Amino acid sequence: MKRIWTIIGVGDVPRSFRWYQSLFGQPETSPAHDDFGQILDTDGTVLLCLHQWGAHEHPSLSSPDIAAPGNGLLLFFRVDDYAMALKRARALVSRLEEEPHVNPSTHTKEFSLRDPDGYYVMISALSAPPRRRPAGRRPNKRLHPTKARSRIRKVGATSGPARLKR
Repeated sequence: MKRIWTIIGVGDVPRSFRWYQSLFGQPETSPAHDDFGQILDTDGTVLLCLHQWGAHEHPSLSSPDIAAPGNGLLLFFRVDDYAMALKRARALVSRLEEEPHVNPSTHTKEFSLRDPDGYYVMISALSAPPRRRPAGRRPNKRLHPTKARSRIRKVGATSGPARLKR
């Protein structure tokens, strides 16, 4: 397998299409069809497919009445513009499901919100911020002398360079 296409059932493909484009900071375009659209990354990778409920007779996309949309599904997106994604998300919804926090497992910032059809959407920073070194220690500075250095001692000073003996 090379790629997975996540397809979710939605009530209004064009509306959901615009919502996800806005969340990801993409220019507004129209879906290819009124009943199906693909949200694409800048390199053409499919990020998410939106499928009209009941179109094309797919059993698991027949109706939102069979199960609540998003039940058992978490739409988890890693983004390279986390701060801007948070700003865009706050403009799309009246409240976030989870306020921004650092995930203790991945050490990345994340937040969550619901899309127009009720799906739980998690946005996570693509990478954790760089970890700082402990204060008071310079890089590449040894804390203790090595054994080899402790065995070297100076012997006899002369007018020339000092001689070292083991």
